[in-house]
Amino acid sequence: MKPEVAGSPLDATQSWWLLGAGAAALLPLAPHLPPWLVAAAAAALALRAGLIRARQPAPARWVLTLTVAPGMIGIVAQYRTLFGQNPGVALLVILFALKQLESGDRRDGYAIVLLGYFLMLTSFFYSQAIPTAAALLVAVVVTTAALASLADSRPPPQRLVKLAGLMLAQATPLLLILFILFPRVAGPLWGLPRDAYSAQTGLSDSMSPGSIGSLSQSDAIAFRVKFSGSVPARNQLYWRGPVLTLFDGTTWRPAKFSVAHWLPYAADAGSAAYEVTLEPDDRPWLFALELPTALPSDAVIASDYQLLATTPVIQRRRYEVRSQPGLVAGADEAPRVLRLATSLPRGNPRTLALGRSWRARHASDAAILKEALAFFVHQRLGYTLAPPPLGADSVDEFLFDTRQGFCEHFAGAFVFAMRAAGVPARVVTGYQGGEINPVDGYLTVRQSDAHAWTEVWLAGRGWTRVDPTAASFPQRIDLNLAAVVPAGDPLPLLMRADWTWLRDLRYRWDAVANRWNQSVLGYNPQRQRDLLARLGMRSPDWRNMTLTLTALCTAVLLGLVAWALHRRRRLDPAQALWLRATARLARRGLPRRPWEGPGDYAIRIAAARPETAAAILEIADLYGRVRYGSIDALELLRRRVAAFKP
Repeated sequence: MKPEVAGSPLDATQSWWLLGAGAAALLPLAPHLPPWLVAAAAAALALRAGLIRARQPAPARWVLTLTVAPGMIGIVAQYRTLFGQNPGVALLVILFALKQLESGDRRDGYAIVLLGYFLMLTSFFYSQAIPTAAALLVAVVVTTAALASLADSRPPPQRLVKLAGLMLAQATPLLLILFILFPRVAGPLWGLPRDAYSAQTGLSDSMSPGSIGSLSQSDAIAFRVKFSGSVPARNQLYWRGPVLTLFDGTTWRPAKFSVAHWLPYAADAGSAAYEVTLEPDDRPWLFALELPTALPSDAVIASDYQLLATTPVIQRRRYEVRSQPGLVAGADEAPRVLRLATSLPRGNPRTLALGRSWRARHASDAAILKEALAFFVHQRLGYTLAPPPLGADSVDEFLFDTRQGFCEHFAGAFVFAMRAAGVPARVVTGYQGGEINPVDGYLTVRQSDAHAWTEVWLAGRGWTRVDPTAASFPQRIDLNLAAVVPAGDPLPLLMRADWTWLRDLRYRWDAVANRWNQSVLGYNPQRQRDLLARLGMRSPDWRNMTLTLTALCTAVLLGLVAWALHRRRRLDPAQALWLRATARLARRGLPRRPWEGPGDYAIRIAAARPETAAAILEIADLYGRVRYGSIDALELLRRRVAAFKP
C-alpha cells in the first residue's frame, strides 16, 4: 500500500472507519455514563455522520471550543467536581466526541485512534467481566482497522479487518508473556479514587425497615465459596457480616468495637475449610461462616466476632478460612457490651410491656427466650418483600398491627422484645444459604441471600444465634427465599421462574465467569509465584521474572522480524496473483515456459483457448501495469484473477 501523508485530508471511507471506531469505543461505557452525556456523545457522532454523508467540512474550531464549557458545567453539576475517576472519564468522552466532529486530516485521525485506545481502557474501571472484554476486543479490531485505513483507504473493509486481526495475532505472544511474567503488584497499577465503587450493591453498616428487603431483589453475586470437603448443611450456612447493637427507634447501627489479630475466643481446629472469592464493595468486611477458627492473611477480627480486612475491598479478593459451625463465644462478655445490648430508645410501649411480662413470669433468660420464640410462631406474622410502611413505633406496628415484614423486621423486633425483658441481644446481618453450581462445585452467594438474624447472650454460655425468621418460616432456611414470600413479590427472575434450561444456562455461564475471575482477573502476586514455580523457575522474584521477560520478549520480537523479512523476500502481491492465474492454466495442460514473459504467454494462451482470450489478456495487461508502478490496478487485478476460471 502506498503510504499517505499525515496531514492530507481524510476521505469518506477513512472518516466512516473513524466514526465506527468511536462508536465501538463509547458503546461499552454507555451504561456507566449519565444519560445526558450519552445523548450528547451520540448526537456528536450522528452530526459527524451527517457531515460525512453530505460531504460537508467540520464545524469551525471556535464553535467546538465553545461547546466544551457546557460539557464541563454538566460534569461539575453531575459529580460536584472535575477530579476523580467518573468526572475524568466523562471529560474524556466529551473531548473524544468533539475530536470526531473537528477531524479533517489524517493527523486528526491518528489522534482519534489514540484517544479511542485510551477510552477503551477506562471501561475496565467499571467492569472487567467477559462481556466487557469481548466488546472491547471488537472495539480494538475496529479501531486498528481504522488505523490501517489511514495508511490507504482503498482496500475493501474485509481486508482492513483481516489486517487488524493479523496485527493483533502477532501481538498475542507478547501479550501472553507480559501477562504471565510481568511482576504483579498487590493492587492495580493506577490509584483508584474513592468514587470508584460508589455504585456497588451490597450490605450496609446500618439496618432499617426495608433495607435488606430491597437488597434481596438483586441477583448480583456477593461472593463464591469453594469447600475443601463436604458442604455444611444449609441451616449452618450463616455468613456473618456487620453486627448492629445501637437502635434509635428507626435504624440499627454498630457500636464501637476493638480489633485483634487473634481470636477472642477458644476454638478447635475447625470442621469446615473453604476459600471465599469476594466481589469488591469498598467495604472492609470479610464474610465467613459462624464462627471462624483461623484468621485469613491480612485480616483482623472485631470484638463482636466480625472478620475485617485491613483495607477496604476495592478489588476481587480471595481468602481461606476455617470455621466451626455452632461454636458459641462470649461467655465472659464485658459489662459495657452487655449494657449496650440491653439499651432501648423510647417508644413501642406494647412490645415493652410484652417483654416485661416475660420477665415477670420467668427468672431465667433461657425460659424467656423459649417463650419469645413461641410468641413469634403463634403471632402468625407474614413474610414478604413488600411490607406496608411503618410509623414511629415500628416494632409495635409490625408485631401487633401489620404483621407483615421481612427478615430485618423479624430480627429488629425480636431483639427489642428480648431487651425489654432484660436479656442482652443484638442484630447480626450477612447472608444465609447459597446455591451450589453443579458445573464447577462452587457455592454462589447472591445479594438475594442477604439476611438478618439475632444473637442472645445467655449467662454461662455466651452469644447464641437465634433466627426468628427461621422459627416462623423454616422454609426460608431449608429451601430459599422463593419458597416463603408471596407469589407477587418482586424476586429475581431465575429465583421465581421454574425454567430449568435457563437455570442450567446460568450455571454454565457462572462457571465460565468464575474461571475468568479466578484465572485472569485473580492472577495476583501469589498465584504468579505459584505458576512460575510449577513452570520450573527456582526463585520467582521480580529480578528473575524481569530477566526472563526481557529474554522471551526479545526472542519473540526477533522471530517476528525474521518472519517479516522472509515475507518481504517473498513474491509481491501482483506476482502472487499472476502465478495463481498461470497455475490454473497449468492444471489445464497449458503451463508457462520459463522464457515466456507475461505478454507472450497470454498471446499463446489466447490462441490456444479463445474462450479465455479476453480474460487472460486483461490479466497480463493489469499485471504489467502493477509491476511497473500503477498501484491503482492491483485491486482490479485481484478481482479478475479471482473470477478467472479457465
